Amino acid sequence: MRLLHFADLHIGVENYGRPDPQTGLSTRLLDFLAAYDELVDYALRERVDAVLFAGDAYKSRDPSQTHQREFAKRIAKLADAGIPVYLLTGNHDLPAVAGRASALEIFPTLDVQSVVVADHIGTAILPTRAGPLQVIALPWIRRAQYLAREDTRDLTLDEINTRLQETLTNLVQQELDRLDPSIPAVLVGHATVAGATTGAERSMMLGRDPVLMLSTLASPRLDYVALGHVHKHQVLSQRPIVAYAGSLQRVDFSEEKEDKGFCVVDLDATKPQGQRLVDFRFQPVHARPFVTVEVAVRPGDDPTQRVLDALYRKDVRDAVVRVIITLPEELERALREADIIQALASAHYVAAIYRNVERPNRTRLAPEASRGLTPIQALRLYLEARDTPPDRAALLLRHAEALLAEDAGEAAPDSPSPPFPSGEGG
Repeated sequence: MRLLHFADLHIGVENYGRPDPQTGLSTRLLDFLAAYDELVDYALRERVDAVLFAGDAYKSRDPSQTHQREFAKRIAKLADAGIPVYLLTGNHDLPAVAGRASALEIFPTLDVQSVVVADHIGTAILPTRAGPLQVIALPWIRRAQYLAREDTRDLTLDEINTRLQETLTNLVQQELDRLDPSIPAVLVGHATVAGATTGAERSMMLGRDPVLMLSTLASPRLDYVALGHVHKHQVLSQRPIVAYAGSLQRVDFSEEKEDKGFCVVDLDATKPQGQRLVDFRFQPVHARPFVTVEVAVRPGDDPTQRVLDALYRKDVRDAVVRVIITLPEELERALREADIIQALASAHYVAAIYRNVERPNRTRLAPEASRGLTPIQALRLYLEARDTPPDRAALLLRHAEALLAEDAGEAAPDSPSPPFPSGEGG
């Protein structure tokens, strides 16, 4: 029995994109759909027995008709090929107001064959070409579903989450106790599990998550645990394998170095419980590359050439690129940003060109040292603190005395020539 597990599709993420001239759609939407197509083509080519989706089909809780159409077209393609599809609701799939329909409810409403939507904790028997499969659903949980308001009235958020975790643990245990040990069993969940490494998705998570203990899910009664909600692919346990598939595309630069794809699981239904896993692998997809180019410009460098040299050493073709330049203040004006943009012409999108300008620390006199000093005395102390050469310090002091005398309407003794020729001053 071959299972395909994916999650966190997030159709509708369109940052770092531009309108595609042929379709009018965002190029980033096309990126996400292209990765989705890779998954569907793999499922058809490899004749998988079931596709398990662990939640978050869309970025928005109220997806556009276009986004819903593109998601449904590919689900229908799988279903038409006789591959059962199990869709779990994630936090982005739930409406903002309880009682409203979720974006995934259209499938059972239309009675689409071979498509199961799970929006509450429970166990279903999924018929596949290789035999039946037990699937425990652990969808994203609204606190109000399982905790009465009067029970949480005087609790802090942390205390409420602890109460919810206890409730979910008990409910999952009840489903585990009902499993038929003679039939392969998996759990599909959309949740944060203790020990998981999170990344960019923290900015996309709606509210503070309850965190489940790994021991709640890593039961020997299960042959595999398919998780969604965390965008980084990772395996949390080996017996049984508890894995986040991760997202199919990068959301931002925090996911720059992460591989994107889906999980493929082979089970042998003829073996006893706990021994059915034959193979597990992560199947990468072609995700849009994100590239950060960091450049440190040294005093005496040609700053533009320094940046161009760094760009030539990176493959920025068709990538989302950001450039971070650290340079001394005196070289900032010599940086030709137009030349840098031209060198990035092959990039898909230039996210930003940051300038970290290193400015010299300004020397400040302590309040007790400057209190009661005349302007000339204060200037003299300042020049000494800056180790100003004596001849230059003397020149600056003479000019300062001249300016102060002029301001007072007096002629300074031994007044020097004006610091600028007539008509050229600032």
